[in-house]
Amino acid sequence: MTRAFVSLPDTDRFALKNATMPAVAVDGFSAPNREGLVAADLIIADGNIEAILPPGTAPDMAFADMDQGMIFPTFVDMHTHLDKGHIWPRKPNVTGDFMGALSAVKEDREANWSADDVWARMEFSLQCAYAHGTSLIRTHLDSLAPQHRISYEVFSQVRAAWKGKIDLQAAALFPFEEITNTAFFTDLIDVVKSHNGILGGVTQMVPDLDARLDLLFQAASKHGLDIDLHVDETQDASVLALKAVAEAKLRNGFEGSVVVGHCCSLTQQNDDVAKATIDLVAKAGLAVVSLPMCNMYLQDRYAGRTPRQRGVTLFHELTAAGVQTAVASDNTRDPFYAYGDLDPVEVLREAVRIIHLDHPLDTTARVVTRTPADILGRADHGRIKAGGKADLVLFSARRWSEFLSRPQSNRIVMRAGKAIDAHLPDYRALDELMEG
Repeated sequence: MTRAFVSLPDTDRFALKNATMPAVAVDGFSAPNREGLVAADLIIADGNIEAILPPGTAPDMAFADMDQGMIFPTFVDMHTHLDKGHIWPRKPNVTGDFMGALSAVKEDREANWSADDVWARMEFSLQCAYAHGTSLIRTHLDSLAPQHRISYEVFSQVRAAWKGKIDLQAAALFPFEEITNTAFFTDLIDVVKSHNGILGGVTQMVPDLDARLDLLFQAASKHGLDIDLHVDETQDASVLALKAVAEAKLRNGFEGSVVVGHCCSLTQQNDDVAKATIDLVAKAGLAVVSLPMCNMYLQDRYAGRTPRQRGVTLFHELTAAGVQTAVASDNTRDPFYAYGDLDPVEVLREAVRIIHLDHPLDTTARVVTRTPADILGRADHGRIKAGGKADLVLFSARRWSEFLSRPQSNRIVMRAGKAIDAHLPDYRALDELMEG
């Protein structure tokens, strides 16, 4: 991070004057101006937001002048893979496609994923996320035996160590072909429950998909677990498990939360099929998360051929139908995505470009703040409100054009009203692991 653009008062009570905030991420304060932004003064006291006031009305007290700089709540990254993160240097994906990623990760997992290895890479990833301003993360954990016992145990240790800095959730990731393996699935449920996790999986278009989904929904209902699935991560128009997931939730009367990630093949359906599926997703109350950076990297990749597809779902149509929609990082420096740094600002900037979340930008900020927080059942994250914690990210950018045109590397991350050390960890810290 470069030098901060403003100095915060060294006191427990102070004002952030002349700030600009995305209205969609602010509770109890209206009158947005152009592109959904509001001007305000914030009063910070004892680590909380004491008040949100009209600009220029803060009382005489210690203050920092934001000079119209933007303030966001800390971010929510609702779909990541912390257990895979940063293995690229020792196991690159030489083809850059989905099958190459599956093969490379399998080889690396079987050869290298000890408890120490997984812990070190998770720790590094969270240091990155924390420095960038994230306070809530859901990760998917590869959950084929025996890896699930190693990774969940490490995850629980990491979750406890990061308590108060980043809140963590974990969803089990496994191929649906294994769900009919009673011994495996029973053991997996035991592990997920014991670590306060979430059931997940990768849906596959098999003849008995409905029966497999019923097994999943019935198990989740019986054990009080939420569900977070990888669905239709392909441009193959014949793949539409999304419809089956929505039908299964309705058929089983499931009352828990269900998240579906990717849903890319929906863009390849004809309009009538897509609309019918979207209406069913809305009726079932599914939440959809798009992973635009990773899916653009993996999909429609053929040597010597320029890609034609964007790798996203029908984001605007789903949102218009009342479906909760968000974006997230997905993979980070692993065979599924060679890049990334768990920075929601990068995710937001790229999503605006890839999904056209602009013109207008009035509610764009919600996709990495309020909406994913609500989907994950953590309304204490992703919004700025009087009485809430002063967990904020401060930017010198004053308008969306400025915010979206640069990486915002001079941001200030505040936790409980204090600026944190936002230096990013050096990749050299992982060198010893990459020698394996």
